[in-house]
Amino acid sequence: MTIDKTFDPAAIEARWYAHWEAEGRFRPARPEADPYTILIPPPNVTGSLHIGHALDNTLQDILIRHARLQGKDALWVVGTDHAGIATQMVVERQMNDRGQKRTDLTRDQFVERVWAWKEESGGTITRQLRRLGASCDWANERFTMDPGFSRAVVKVFVDLHAKGLIYRDKRLVNWDPGLKTAISDLEVETREKQGSFWHLRYPLEDGSGHISVATTRPETMLADMAVAVHPEDERYLALIGRNVRLPITGRLIPIVADEHADPALGSGAVKITPGHDFNDFEVGRRAGFKAAEMLNMLDAEARIVQTADGLIPEAYLGLMVEDAREAVVTALDAAGVLEKVEPRVIQTPYGDRSGVVIEPWLTDQWYVDAKALAGPAIDAVRSGDIRVVPESWKKTWYQWLENIQPWCVSRQLWWGHRIPACFGPERPAVAAANPALGLQLSVNNDPARGSIAGNIGFVGASDEEIRSSASQYYGVAPDRIQILEQEEMHQVVKTIWPPDREPEITIFRDPDVLDTWFSSALWPFATLGWPGGGEESLPFKGGVGVGDAALDRRPASPTPQPPPLKGRGSMLSRHYPSDVLVSGFDILFFWDARMAMQGFEFMGAKPWKTLYLHGLVRAPDGSKMSKSKGNTVDPLGLIDRYGADALRFTLAAIESQGRDIKLDERRVEGYRNFATKLWNAARFAQSNGIGASQSLEPPAAAAPVNRWIVAETVRTVQALDLALADLRFDEAANTIYQFTWATFCDWYLELIKGEIGEETKAVAGWVLDQILVMLHPFMPFITEELWHALGDRPCDLILAKWPMADARAIDPAAQAEVNWLVRLVSAVRAARTELNVPPGAKLPLHVRDASAETRARLERQSAPLSRLARIEGISADPAPVGGALQLVLDEATYVLPLEGVVDLAAERSRLAKTIAATTRELAATTKKLDNPSFVERAKPEVVEENRERLVAFAAEIERLEAALARLG
Repeated sequence: MTIDKTFDPAAIEARWYAHWEAEGRFRPARPEADPYTILIPPPNVTGSLHIGHALDNTLQDILIRHARLQGKDALWVVGTDHAGIATQMVVERQMNDRGQKRTDLTRDQFVERVWAWKEESGGTITRQLRRLGASCDWANERFTMDPGFSRAVVKVFVDLHAKGLIYRDKRLVNWDPGLKTAISDLEVETREKQGSFWHLRYPLEDGSGHISVATTRPETMLADMAVAVHPEDERYLALIGRNVRLPITGRLIPIVADEHADPALGSGAVKITPGHDFNDFEVGRRAGFKAAEMLNMLDAEARIVQTADGLIPEAYLGLMVEDAREAVVTALDAAGVLEKVEPRVIQTPYGDRSGVVIEPWLTDQWYVDAKALAGPAIDAVRSGDIRVVPESWKKTWYQWLENIQPWCVSRQLWWGHRIPACFGPERPAVAAANPALGLQLSVNNDPARGSIAGNIGFVGASDEEIRSSASQYYGVAPDRIQILEQEEMHQVVKTIWPPDREPEITIFRDPDVLDTWFSSALWPFATLGWPGGGEESLPFKGGVGVGDAALDRRPASPTPQPPPLKGRGSMLSRHYPSDVLVSGFDILFFWDARMAMQGFEFMGAKPWKTLYLHGLVRAPDGSKMSKSKGNTVDPLGLIDRYGADALRFTLAAIESQGRDIKLDERRVEGYRNFATKLWNAARFAQSNGIGASQSLEPPAAAAPVNRWIVAETVRTVQALDLALADLRFDEAANTIYQFTWATFCDWYLELIKGEIGEETKAVAGWVLDQILVMLHPFMPFITEELWHALGDRPCDLILAKWPMADARAIDPAAQAEVNWLVRLVSAVRAARTELNVPPGAKLPLHVRDASAETRARLERQSAPLSRLARIEGISADPAPVGGALQLVLDEATYVLPLEGVVDLAAERSRLAKTIAATTRELAATTKKLDNPSFVERAKPEVVEENRERLVAFAAEIERLEAALARLG
């Protein structure tokens, strides 16, 4: 196959990826090999490839391709997350476009519609990952709501509940009034909003005075339960324990002592609304208020509702928060208790998907006792059982896990893993004595969202388990337990126990689903077949409901389970724990830590050996990318323009162990030029009879230049192995880049031109093969194309063997001689350029003070030296009198006469002027950086840019002064 003159990435990428996937190259059968496993952070099924995905998956693909080349049983577990909120929003939006609402359908109908959308449109991001070159195990792609995974989710919930580690509780959550569900901290984005600070006077109960408080949310005073002062604030010691009377409602609330109140802020007194502020909730608990006693003044849509004591005036009921704020402030002002209003920029939480203001909201939810699960995850990092790279993230890991709060895992959605629980009425103490009294189910006892909180809960992995549990509680046979959906609650709200027959009890399914992060925390073991068992016995089908009624809701052709491997154990035993988890630091708590907790709890071992945390991709100026700024980068657009290989190499080259990285499109263009350089080098080799190597071992070589390139290849393999082992992606990329571009293309191919004998062909072919193998994890497409273009191969490059770093192939003498030649040619070339010597001019070279070894090298290397440095004759005689270029290398001085070739006076003047101008720039930049005002007020990226300029100016002055000195 003749290598085309033009390098066309698009055609190469489409052809080779289809070939690899069709031929099963991403998961070769290697049951006897050492396993190597990576878990993809499952992207949302609704997602599209963004630059963060591109970075994350490029790093993973480098590691998995490297392991595959090393002969390991390399498994890259791949799949997508069902993304409860995002997916439900996508489908609801489509329905809205057709004039429909979710509530026009039953729950089952809506879930069926979501499954249909998933089958038709849910594969966008997986197709895009293929364009990037991700060599995942697509044949066993997983989905967090496929049958096997759903079984794992149910088992974990039921087991944790049985241990008391999952429970119902009334606490504050981040409530999204637009979506009408609790959301996680990750789904909350903080924006600056112009607001105010209202100062209010709360009169003491006896009318003897008042206490001043300040708030950014005056409307929540309708649900205030206390005023807090610091226990050591002498101004208020006498008031602690007394009551104040709330304006508008007239309700009495106590003054309590709590260190949350800061004497230095405002009046030192703060209003406490435990039902609508996270800090206040904790203050309220310390003050002795039970969660059930805390007042909730909002409904699910953030409208004012009556508090438990019924003291909110009717005029405020039904108002949205903003309207209620205006009405409350007007009333406070009219009552004469509004002291002053200060304008202030408020940090306001918004739902990242709904775009509405998030309300801290008191409601009943399911919680995981995360603190009880955190211990092993902390100990594993502290002991080194889990390696964290970079280590600076260990401190953050400890701080978060040691102070972890209960984890809210329920969501008020229809799409997701249905919580395997049912609720029924409490059994009256007199039921046995008088069965005819019946059992009353408490309907809508949570006015905020009509939940079934406060009733008896039954948890089980199937309807049978739930009926069994309920039958024991009610003292009836399991077949007398009827299970209904909550929306069917209106059908049966009372169960009568007639004396003439065994009673029938109706219980209702929990309408909530689990937080997406709950299921994704099981990814390291649920994707590998845990907990086992056949699909025919699954209590869930697609995870959409509890028990038998849900079995047939998922469309046909379910995602296949990973098949067990013959040889050395099951998928789970071979590939758990995985080797490396590559993750953005922004999901360290939401996913990484929770995987560690669940892994230790259910597998008794860490989920991965190494946790690698990369930084964020930023714009070229260091600013955060955002659509509003218009500085986002579309990775697919970059692939269209420069090819996937160029983008992948760029991302690896700028990834520096967790630090945020600046992505400049010019870097991508530069690495596209690198790919072109390699392409042309392969064309040169092919045109000179250099082809595929016939040996894994380096060919025998006598010529110093060939022994040198073999040694340099081995040293590159050594450096690359070390960099990849340390997860130094930038160092690894730079190592192979420098060797390919500079050592092989710029020097070796130039040094052998005109002298390509059989030995050189064999050596050059072997070195080019090693380059293709070493470069393959970074640039898989071009390397596979050239691998086959250079000759017949026993296998695809993706399955080739990684080079051996055999130190015996290093010849120190040959290395020293050729490196000397390279340094001498480089010095002469640089000096000629600095002094504007015409490129075509050939200059005689006079050498003095040379050692015997240097003289011998000059004789052996005279041909390449003359050709590459444009030298015409080498002499030990003194140079003619007159201006000359002089340079010193090791012990010898090299002189090239310039009389008649260069205007020496003009060159001296030019160099001196340039040095002076650069010195002025250096002084101005130094003065700017020495100014504290500039450093404090300027943007960080501007300060950094000036520091980089300072270094560049200093280096330029040093270079110019050296050039001036060489004129002699």
